[in-house]
Amino acid sequence: MESALSRAYAANPALNSERARLRSVDETVSQAQAGYRPTVSLDADIGVQQFEGILAGQRAGGGGLLGSGIGSGSTTNGGALVTRPGGASLTINQTLFNGFRTDNQTRQAESNVLTNREAIRLTEMTTLFNAAQSYMNVLRDTANLELQRNNVEVLEEQLRQTRDRFNVGEVTRTDVAQAEARLSGARSQVSAAESQLRSSIGIYRQNIGVEPRQLAPGRPLDRYVPKSLEEAVNIGLREHPQILASFHAVDAAELQVKVAESMLYPTAGISGLVQQRYDQQLPGDNGVTASIVGRISVPIYQGGTEYSQIRQAKELVGQARLIAERDRDSVRSLIVQAWGRLEAAKAQVLASQAQVQANEVALNGVREEARVGQRTTLDVLNAQQELLNSRVNLILAQRDRVVNSYDVVQTIGRLTVRYTSLPVAAYSPKEHFDQVKDLWYGVSTPDGR
Repeated sequence: MESALSRAYAANPALNSERARLRSVDETVSQAQAGYRPTVSLDADIGVQQFEGILAGQRAGGGGLLGSGIGSGSTTNGGALVTRPGGASLTINQTLFNGFRTDNQTRQAESNVLTNREAIRLTEMTTLFNAAQSYMNVLRDTANLELQRNNVEVLEEQLRQTRDRFNVGEVTRTDVAQAEARLSGARSQVSAAESQLRSSIGIYRQNIGVEPRQLAPGRPLDRYVPKSLEEAVNIGLREHPQILASFHAVDAAELQVKVAESMLYPTAGISGLVQQRYDQQLPGDNGVTASIVGRISVPIYQGGTEYSQIRQAKELVGQARLIAERDRDSVRSLIVQAWGRLEAAKAQVLASQAQVQANEVALNGVREEARVGQRTTLDVLNAQQELLNSRVNLILAQRDRVVNSYDVVQTIGRLTVRYTSLPVAAYSPKEHFDQVKDLWYGVSTPDGR
C-alpha cells in the first residue's frame, strides 16, 4: 500500500493542480512588495511640425523663413517653417510613505499563501485517503469475487450430489430444484462481484494512476492513531489544516482592515525626471531638463467610499472568525465520527471471525446430519449461505478496519507524506515561495516553464 500511496502523492492530477495554484498564489507576495520598489519609465517621441505665419519676437533684418526675409511682425513670403520635434525622457518614481499600505498588503499576501498551503495539505490528505480506500476496495472486491466463485463450485458439487440422491430415490425433485435455484443465484452474485471489482479498479486507476497488480494485504495505521478520543480531538484542533487555514484567513481579513484604513493616511513620494528635447520651437532649439520633485498628498474627504470599505472589511473579519469556529466544530465532529467507526470496525472483525468459525462447524454438522437423513437439502444450502455471508462480512469488516484507521489519522490532520514517512520525495511549497518572493524582474517560472 505504501507504494500505491507514494504514486498517488507524486502523480495525482488533482493534487498537482492544487500545487500549481499555490505557486500562482506565491506570486501575490512579489506583487505586493512591488509597492516598495521604484517605477522607471522611458518615453520617446518624434514628429514633423510645419509653421506658416508670423514669428513674433524676431529681430528686424534677421534670417527669413526658408530663405525669405522675416522680421518682427513680418509674415512668411510663400514659405513655411518645418521642424522635427522629438526627444526622450527617463522618469523614476519612488513611494516613500503610503499609510503602511504596502506593509499590510505584503503581510496579507503572506497570510493568503499560508492559507493555501494548508489547503494543499488538506488536498494531500484527501488524496492519500482516497488512494488507501480504493486500494482496500480492490482487495475487498477481489476477495469477495473469489468467495462467490468458490461458492458456485461448492453449489455445483451440492447439486451433483443432490441429483445422484434423487436418482436413487433418497430425495425428491424439490430438493433438486432448491439446489438449482441456489446455484443460479450464486452465479448471478459472481456477475455482480465482477462488475463491482471492475468499478473499483477504475477508481483505483483514477486515484493512483496505474492498474492494480498483485496487491499485498493492507495494514491499518494503528501506530499513528492516538491512544484515546480526547487525545485525537486535541491533536486535530491543533493540527488540522482546515482549522489552520481558517486562522490564516482571519489574519488576512484583519490586515484588509488596515489596508482599507491606509486610504485615510497621507502619502509621500519622490519623482526624478531627465528629458532631452530637439527642435522644440525652431530648428536647433534643443535642451536638456532634469528635475527631482517631492510630493505629499493628504486626503481630506473622498466621498465616503473609504469609510464604507473599512466598515465592510471589519464585518468580513467577524465572518472569518465565525467560519474558523465553525471549522473547529466540524473537525471535532469528524474526529468523533471516525473514532466511532474505527472502534466499531475492530469489534466487527472479532465478531465476524467468531461467526465464521461457528458457521464452519455448523455447516459440517448439517452436512453429516443430511447424510443420515436428519437434515434436508434446504438445511445444507442455508448453512452454506450463512457461512458465505459471514465470510463476506469478515472481508468487509477487515476492509473497514484498515480504511477507518486511515480516516482517523486524516481527521486529526496527520495523513501526510511527512508524518507517515512514505517512500517518496515530499513536495516543498516553501522552495518555490523563496524563489519568487524577491524577484524584481523575469517572466520565466523557476522550474523553466
